[in-house]
Amino acid sequence: MKTIAVFADVQNLYYTVRQAYGCHFNYSAFWQQISREGQIVKAYAYATERGDPRQQQFQQILRNLGFTVKLKPYIQRADGSAKGDWDVGITIDVLDAAPDVDEVVLASGDGDFDLLLQRVIERNGVQATAYGVPGLTAGALIRAASRYIPIEGSLLLRH
Repeated sequence: MKTIAVFADVQNLYYTVRQAYGCHFNYSAFWQQISREGQIVKAYAYATERGDPRQQQFQQILRNLGFTVKLKPYIQRADGSAKGDWDVGITIDVLDAAPDVDEVVLASGDGDFDLLLQRVIERNGVQATAYGVPGLTAGALIRAASRYIPIEGSLLLRH
């Protein structure tokens, strides 16, 4: 059975799904879809910690699905901008996991990950799948991935 490592960029998914569809990403359907293709041996969800009870409840749902939730403090800068970026952490975890799995799944539309996917494909011979919102996923990321799966349909949590 194919082994799979999953990496979910929670902030990117939250904002792109909300912008495109006005709803939330369905992590349960995402997990089930990937599970049909192989065994998930590692799964990480990267989020910011604001101490909000609803957010903590959501993080527990992710843990119940099987994700290891990695939290970084949410930082509000003096100029009003915010920082809660997991790009380096995701990159390190993908590079660490790639030698041990057949496929890396990255759920993010962030074009900064294009070189990462190219590297793990070249160095480790893994399949690199990118999930992202159509129109809000960087073209460079789609081109770098072995395959691109648009976030639509059952991957959306409509109320």
